[in-house]
Amino acid sequence: MNIKLIKNENDYQLVLQRLEVIFDAEPGTPEGDELEVIAFLIDSYEKEHFPIGKPDPIEAVKFRMEQLGIKQKELAEVLGYKSRVSEILNKKRKLTLDMIRNLHKTLNIPTNVLIQEY
Repeated sequence: MNIKLIKNENDYQLVLQRLEVIFDAEPGTPEGDELEVIAFLIDSYEKEHFPIGKPDPIEAVKFRMEQLGIKQKELAEVLGYKSRVSEILNKKRKLTLDMIRNLHKTLNIPTNVLIQEY
């Protein structure tokens, strides 16, 4: 096991190739230990070089509604009037602090996603 930090794209590609070879390694074996270490290194490199931004707040609400099978009518119970829900989902009305709290509590969407500008 010859492991080193991933410092550039070439190192990254080499580590990905090695990952493919040992991907099915059994835990507790030398290859299994190597797999855990290089997975950590790959994760660190990707977080730094390929960051994923936070989703749009309204798109996050729509996505969560779809996941949970919630209709606009049901969301009105969380946010208020049905027309208000329509305005929010069409980005014609901004979320208030109370709405953000209710969405966080009801749909379990992180508040740092909901407070973003849109």
